[in-house]
Amino acid sequence: MRRKHSTSFKKPEPLTLRKGALPFYRFSALEIPHAVFTRRGGVSEGPYATLNLSFEVGDDPERVKENRRRIKEGLACRYLVSAKQVHGAEVFLARGLEEDLEVEGYDALITDQPGVGLLIKQADCQALILYEPERKALGLIHAGWRGLVRGVIPRTIRALRESFGVSPERLRAFISPSLQPCCAEFRDWERLFPEEFARFRLPGNHFDLPAISRHLLLKEGLEPENIFVSRLCTRCREEFFSYRREKRSGRFGTLAYLP
Repeated sequence: MRRKHSTSFKKPEPLTLRKGALPFYRFSALEIPHAVFTRRGGVSEGPYATLNLSFEVGDDPERVKENRRRIKEGLACRYLVSAKQVHGAEVFLARGLEEDLEVEGYDALITDQPGVGLLIKQADCQALILYEPERKALGLIHAGWRGLVRGVIPRTIRALRESFGVSPERLRAFISPSLQPCCAEFRDWERLFPEEFARFRLPGNHFDLPAISRHLLLKEGLEPENIFVSRLCTRCREEFFSYRREKRSGRFGTLAYLP
């Protein structure tokens, strides 16, 4: 029998904020080391102030390196893997690493290697953490609207299944702070989005992008109770970098690793 996918879901998953020199949010239902960092706690200046984690936006590379050192230290992470994200659907398998690495042209990272921190950089796009506790497998996805259209979520789940034998029914998914319906206006949505996404359109040509992600996760076989969604809006909340709010800005990050 075909499962019916609803456009609505239960209350958002609560995030807890760890305050201090390097503040970050955590999902209460995710037991492995992880963090959704804010834009605070780093050394960058100007539009990148202060915890910019991207080398691609015009910031001083030495400041970015120091910011990345701080998040590694703050989360006790051994190695850091990130990507020069391109709003696509390619998946990188991180295995056998003995140093930090940034790969080009990928928007999803997967691993089963303990101590390897997977980092997704954001400025309104979603980061999805996928964790399978039985197989000890981890994936992080960069999912803006382009990535959703191009299939980055099903591509990543299939890569986890093929690489590690992961069953979607056992996967847990955590959707980070991102652009919420209040600020996600797409006037040209009929050209940009497939017909499947039309059900997530709200008044004023606004779209519920996290609900689209949840819908796509359900289609791949995840259980509804294993999907956790933050409803913090990155454009509304100045503690996060936001491309829609600022245009020229840094990138905050979501980081997770297997202990």
